[in-house]
Amino acid sequence: MVVFSRLIPSLTISYAIQSIFASVFVPLQEDRYYDLAGSIGFLSTTFVSMYYPTLRDSFAARELLPLPALSTFAPRQLLLSGALSFWSSRLGIFLFERALKAGGDSRFDKIKRSPARFTTAWMVQAAWTFLVGMPVYLNNAIPSAAHPPLSIHDFVGLGLFAASLVLEVLADYQKSKWRRAKDNMKHNEKFISNGVWSISRHPNYLGEIGIWTGIWILSTRSLSVSSSPRVAIALSTISPLLTYLLLTKVSGVPLIEKANNKKFGTDPRWLRYKRTVPVLWPWQ
Repeated sequence: MVVFSRLIPSLTISYAIQSIFASVFVPLQEDRYYDLAGSIGFLSTTFVSMYYPTLRDSFAARELLPLPALSTFAPRQLLLSGALSFWSSRLGIFLFERALKAGGDSRFDKIKRSPARFTTAWMVQAAWTFLVGMPVYLNNAIPSAAHPPLSIHDFVGLGLFAASLVLEVLADYQKSKWRRAKDNMKHNEKFISNGVWSISRHPNYLGEIGIWTGIWILSTRSLSVSSSPRVAIALSTISPLLTYLLLTKVSGVPLIEKANNKKFGTDPRWLRYKRTVPVLWPWQ
């Protein structure tokens, strides 16, 4: 149960970070920093999950103790923490720059005028950073000496993470390039349909699902030898499942498909695109 008690600091910092941002930006009705706050939430929660014993001892001693060297962590802990940190930094900066350029996030046009609803959105993000990052936080709570050596199982997970990250980055890059060209009057296409967008209508979301599935796979070997393996693996499974459900049933694909159908509904090119390119899984 020590492993699970070590999740409490991660849970606390997840809500603390979002509460700080909400206290500033809810009164201002400002949504441009929402995704950046999510990225900072992931990074800070990962940091606390790695260094909680030292932070606790520093608080007790009332002095800042030196952080342990990275070499004191198990390779799996470093891979998981590095994967999450790289993903959250890259995506957070990308979404923040996009929000600044657009002048805001259309998801919050209505709710940001209601302090209660806008605050709830920040608290939902706190829950998201905690639940989705669960495989990483659980692994960091296990003593480094208890982690089994890396195996083919881990490299499969790492490979899936890397391939999915490349897909997500490529999808974002291609769409950004397409938008810049459209802004510069180099084409008049209504929607992007080339590159990886020619094999999936939502390749960025496909990459996101793969990223968290890969992280989950990478996490499970250590969790399987923890003190409560079934509970630990069940908790870690929330991450890829929640990611899949959010993106395919709630805020990702459904919202964008609805918006696109409204904008391009009777356009023959859009109808042909929908007919020939699957919503998510290529070659479905």
